[in-house]
Amino acid sequence: MPTVTVWETPKAGSLANLVQKQRPLPPLSLGHVRVQVHAVGLNFADIFALTGLYSATPEGAFIPGLEFAGTVIDTGTDTDNTDSAFQVGDRVMGVTRFGGYCSSVDSEPDYLIPLPDDWSFVQGAAFPAQTLTAWYALTTLGAIQTGQRVLIHSAAGGVGLQAMKLATLLGANPVGTVGSPDKAAMLQEMGFENVLIRQADFSRQLTETGHRFDLVLDAIGGTVQQASFAALNPMGRLVVFGAAEFTPTGNRPNYLKAAWRYLRRPRYDVMDMISSNRSVMAFNLIWLWEQKASMKALLSELQTIALPPPHVGHRFAFDDAHAALALLQSGKSVGKVVLEIL
Repeated sequence: MPTVTVWETPKAGSLANLVQKQRPLPPLSLGHVRVQVHAVGLNFADIFALTGLYSATPEGAFIPGLEFAGTVIDTGTDTDNTDSAFQVGDRVMGVTRFGGYCSSVDSEPDYLIPLPDDWSFVQGAAFPAQTLTAWYALTTLGAIQTGQRVLIHSAAGGVGLQAMKLATLLGANPVGTVGSPDKAAMLQEMGFENVLIRQADFSRQLTETGHRFDLVLDAIGGTVQQASFAALNPMGRLVVFGAAEFTPTGNRPNYLKAAWRYLRRPRYDVMDMISSNRSVMAFNLIWLWEQKASMKALLSELQTIALPPPHVGHRFAFDDAHAALALLQSGKSVGKVVLEIL
């Protein structure tokens, strides 16, 4: 019987639970195509799901992973998929509601888009989730306008880099923040001149430099988020899509530390927002994935954007998933971390 190689955890709670297994290859469901996966993109959501800190974490055993790239190897019978947009042999990239750490993925065609001819599979796996996140945050929620100043946290990471590129493409003025001089240097080498190395007292740093913003993209949380909200101009928007401050440093969460940070998390007064003309919005990609029509429309929009291939900072063999997750967890990665299936 044909098999598929997967990384699976019996339950959320610890990164150490993640093990590689061989599973029987199930029959292809009606209306789906089968993709032989060549590369898998890693996201912070993978770590939060595996440690049980993500609200959308599946119950029981599950396979992590939200994005992948590969080759279509099966489109079902002729009567199953007469209207399929894809054919056997097509190179594609796609998003999935978990299940990406897998040597083959069965997907509805609406969650796939063609991989550009001059992109590698590794670059393709680095594109969908992070670009969807950045695009939705900047446009749908952020309502970005030409000439506006946009503060983008973790600007050297996967989502951050795409957001910096997209903001520039849309005529805005991005200001990126990073946690180290080497990350700042990398961004400047890419042509991004406005980069801040976050200091311990970020609020004071913004006050002293006089920075004000029309839009903030944040996936850090805590005092960094509070300081960013305070630096918004009237009619400014804070868009939140993560909380890296809760990232566990070991295999398991430190629940006491997490609870303390949760109690001290930023809180916003609606009446204050009315008087100051500032707003806070938030989203997660899993919810978007479940809105099939919206996701299809967003994926279509991405195909019209003239973006270069994403920056892949770190490539790991598929067998080295634990090492790849450890690097992502450390906060030392730049660009995207990708697993490659050779």
